[in-house]
Amino acid sequence: MRSFQRNFSVSPSCPLLPLQLPSPMETHVWFVLPDEFKSVSLLNQYMELLSPREKENVLTMRGDQLQKRALLARALVRTTIARCVTISKSITVTVSVASVLQDAIVAFWGKKIKAFLRINNHVVDPRSLKFRKNVHGKPELVWESDDGQCPSPLHFNISHTSSLIACGVTVNSPFGIDVEEKQRKIKNNILAFARRYFSLYEVENLSTISDSEVQRQEFVKLWTLKEAYVKALGRGFSAAPFKTFTIRVKDATNSGASEVVVESSDHPESLTNNWQFGLFELASSHYASICMEKDKTSDVAMRVPMRLTVRKTIPFVEDICISGTDAVVPIAGLIKQV
Repeated sequence: MRSFQRNFSVSPSCPLLPLQLPSPMETHVWFVLPDEFKSVSLLNQYMELLSPREKENVLTMRGDQLQKRALLARALVRTTIARCVTISKSITVTVSVASVLQDAIVAFWGKKIKAFLRINNHVVDPRSLKFRKNVHGKPELVWESDDGQCPSPLHFNISHTSSLIACGVTVNSPFGIDVEEKQRKIKNNILAFARRYFSLYEVENLSTISDSEVQRQEFVKLWTLKEAYVKALGRGFSAAPFKTFTIRVKDATNSGASEVVVESSDHPESLTNNWQFGLFELASSHYASICMEKDKTSDVAMRVPMRLTVRKTIPFVEDICISGTDAVVPIAGLIKQV
């Protein structure tokens, strides 16, 4: 896309608005549909948001569609995070929250973050955000103070297919998200493919499904759950191979919700209780899974549903909250849409 290299001024018709940060055990998910982006001038505005390295990565992609999706992914990350983070002259990075939430946010984040809190009514320029990768390659937000860098309380993760790109944000909870097309085709025999990556329990569970289409759907759902968990761990596939753990979906409770748990394949009796999952249909076309670490500050939170807010966006043009609509259909996990 040669036009991406031209210089344009960012003059959005719909500026980014600061939003309330996710509360404990809450995830905000924003997504875009690449096919909706037809305006070259808008794509060039997004290009201006990127760092020189990000621009280079976009332009080295082969083909216009790959470049477009790479650009939208980085623009989505920057505009999503910019809604949560603000800048002041005396503090490099602060958080935009309503004054009535200040005490609650400080209590949640602890004394360390209190020095960073500053009430503000505007969002940061998305271009000013800086990122780094952890030792396993997972991107993180660079969080700075007058005393230097410290771990960011804001966690984010991104996932994409050719037709949908999603970014999730949490506060103080490691997080992972994965999206897959519901019609994703598996070239190999599903069970043969599953034996390469899934645990024995998962393979046996899939083998009991006689209907090939239902089996394929269950495979895709399970893949998204495992992918989300690995991404939440932040260690990468090589450090946490799919075969080393098992995802189990417990029977539905009286409330109608089925809990998703993870256990070590080497020690099946050992459940990893500090992670919570949500699996849902998104935009009628995708399966999406989210995984976040549970709130360690409260025993009650161990069984509290994870709060989920989902928005469809065209950054600088429109934002639509679709939580509670037919566009977000819970499948498994303890989820409460807000």
